[in-house]
Amino acid sequence: MEDVFSPLYLEQVLLPGVASPVDGPSAAVAAVARNGESGVEVLFIERSTKEGDPWSGQMAFPGGRASDGDRDSLATAVRETIEEVGIDLTDSLLVGRLSDLEGGPRGTRQRLTVTPYVFWMSGPRPRTVANHEVAGVIWVPVSELAESSHYIEYPYPPLGPNSWPGIRVEGERVIWGLTLRMLVDLFRRVGHPLTIRS
Repeated sequence: MEDVFSPLYLEQVLLPGVASPVDGPSAAVAAVARNGESGVEVLFIERSTKEGDPWSGQMAFPGGRASDGDRDSLATAVRETIEEVGIDLTDSLLVGRLSDLEGGPRGTRQRLTVTPYVFWMSGPRPRTVANHEVAGVIWVPVSELAESSHYIEYPYPPLGPNSWPGIRVEGERVIWGLTLRMLVDLFRRVGHPLTIRS
């Protein structure tokens, strides 16, 4: 799988350039990949637990809502990554983007368009400095994300008795929801569809 998770191949299969502006609320995230000790790995954050935050404690890519000062959604992704984990992607390679997704807290009518950008970072693993919005930062090998033994049915009581597809990473952490949908899109584009229910 390492050959398809290379910057050259990612540039061929991902959407090019900056996404067109959208009407209404919007956000952007950064999926940052690099070569690690266990192969290609991807950066995730664990959001801090905060009362009233619909994404409290969940796993995600760095990112957030667009600001009036952002010239486009790419600028949003870069700014939010600096703010949340202290990584400046300005000199990293933008290899492309995934399809825009409609996001928003499940069980509410709040909706916003989320644009995921994919960056390739060379060199040693960067030092991260998490802000108050981030409880933890982890790098997960793509081989682990593709490993079906990590796939679970994830109960999320605030949404009722249903369970949701998820990928367990680093103990009890679970990638699910919008971030999982982004991963499904990424793996499909590189020709290795995830076998997880989505």
